[in-house]
Amino acid sequence: MGRTTILSSLAASGTDTAPQRLTELAAELDIPTADLLVVAGQPVPAKLLPPERDAGVMRQFAYRVSYCDHSQLAALEVFVRSLPRVAAPEPFMQLAWPGRRPAETRFAAVLGALIRNRGFGIRELPFIGLSLSTLHGMVWRWDPSPHRRQQLSAIAGPLGWTLPDLFAVADEPYSEELRPMLHCRHLGRVFAAAVPLTTAQLIETAEEADRLSVRSDHGVWQPVSQGFAEECPDFP
Repeated sequence: MGRTTILSSLAASGTDTAPQRLTELAAELDIPTADLLVVAGQPVPAKLLPPERDAGVMRQFAYRVSYCDHSQLAALEVFVRSLPRVAAPEPFMQLAWPGRRPAETRFAAVLGALIRNRGFGIRELPFIGLSLSTLHGMVWRWDPSPHRRQQLSAIAGPLGWTLPDLFAVADEPYSEELRPMLHCRHLGRVFAAAVPLTTAQLIETAEEADRLSVRSDHGVWQPVSQGFAEECPDFP
């Protein structure tokens, strides 16, 4: 069974799949276990979720990482994985829903949970070419529309998902002609690796991202990120 078939099946009827099997599948598919649990409609254990972190630091972190090209992102992912894991304080603080209102459709709920798995709110995402109102709508009522393929192509990269995989979960036809709108999955791999990091470690990682990308810090947040999707090795 191909990976897109597996993901489509889990999105449609994964609630009866044993969590242990989902953990095994996540390793086989190279998808975070927390994400596969979300796709299957199952709760995510607290140990797989990020600690409570400063939202302003999260926004700066995401923005500054987005200036790294593919080789720099690979080096940054190694750096992130080398940082010590700090035990989260008890009791665990449930992260807020990223949108303004609760999800009312199945895929909106999945998308919002994937964003929350990384500790992001809508405003903490790097610039991805979509308006804030569009993003809020996507995690509220994201029904099929003529714009859905473009929106999926924009959000997949920051989540660390490939386009075929996310399209399969969304039950949306995928064409090989589609490309990431701004960021590819290699940006999102860093965000996924950074899930266990503390606020202080996110600051350290943002500084390392600046060192790698040789980006000058202008001292204020700018709502534009570089994007290296056109150079992504995933696409010929």
